[in-house]
Amino acid sequence: MKFIILFEDAPEADPDIRKSHMVRHLDFLEKNADKIKAAGPLSDTAGLGRDGLWIVEADAAEDVDRLVQEDPFWPTGLRKSYAIIEWTQVYADGSRLIRSSV
Repeated sequence: MKFIILFEDAPEADPDIRKSHMVRHLDFLEKNADKIKAAGPLSDTAGLGRDGLWIVEADAAEDVDRLVQEDPFWPTGLRKSYAIIEWTQVYADGSRLIRSSV
């Protein structure tokens, strides 16, 4: 199954947290590349960085929750919360991944 994980950053978090833990976070992502297919920060309409997003392949939401808890960013206070959303991908790389029933 595919999941989207939306992270909400804590507004009161130290602005240097992301920078000081980035190497460990990237190492973690690489170590879990078989599950975490894409990851990155989001930006608001003013171009200011905030929050984050992962695309994860896993058997269950519990597996995704465990991954989030193991991420070096999690215990730092950078993240305020996260949502795990099951995602059905129907289109990728210029191709339909499902057949239309119409």
